[in-house]
Amino acid sequence: MKRDVIIACDFKNKEELFSFLNLFKAMPFLKIGMELFYKEGPELVKELKQMGCKIFLDLKLHDIPNTVEKAMRNIALLGVDITNVHAAGGIEMMRAARKGLDSVPLGKNTKLIAVTQLTSISQEILENELMVSYPLEDIVKKYALNAKTAGLDGVVCSPLEAPIIKGLGMISVTPGIRFAENEKNDQKRVATPVYAKELGSTYIVVGRSITTAENPVAAYERCVKEFC
Repeated sequence: MKRDVIIACDFKNKEELFSFLNLFKAMPFLKIGMELFYKEGPELVKELKQMGCKIFLDLKLHDIPNTVEKAMRNIALLGVDITNVHAAGGIEMMRAARKGLDSVPLGKNTKLIAVTQLTSISQEILENELMVSYPLEDIVKKYALNAKTAGLDGVVCSPLEAPIIKGLGMISVTPGIRFAENEKNDQKRVATPVYAKELGSTYIVVGRSITTAENPVAAYERCVKEFC
């Protein structure tokens, strides 16, 4: 499968996003997350799709199966390219998400992926805060297997776990991407675009290394060159 770079658009509002997009001649693949979606709503996604943008709608649904299925029916109407749920919701919930997407013609073209563990989670947090004693890699693999059983296309994981996902024949969408000279900020399991490529990531999600760069377009083009 063709690799691609997804820009995490963690902007406060539509105005900031469009000011950023005006820098680009061709529209890049965008991740729209909770901050922008809760501010601007579905209309923003519709507008971006009309502009020709590919969209990863990153809302991480995690609720009872019935609620997730109904929510996915509404997401399906937006025609996004990728969307996601939390794998921690279990196989039945993930199956309900798939059913909700597939019940709408547009949703059949949407890749559905499951978040295994956030890149801000470490082994210490698992054990000391969440009372989970299994190794992080084992949890990621088990959650990915559950997602595959539920009929999902792939998972969100750190690039460090991408080889596990590749071995399962699934796509991996990997945040936590930084250039070597950038700070990790609040993420713990990170990699450079070059290393993510070596590890087998299908998509990398890059935020601040592009959006706060002195020259965002040049930073994006560097990501594409190093990863794709």
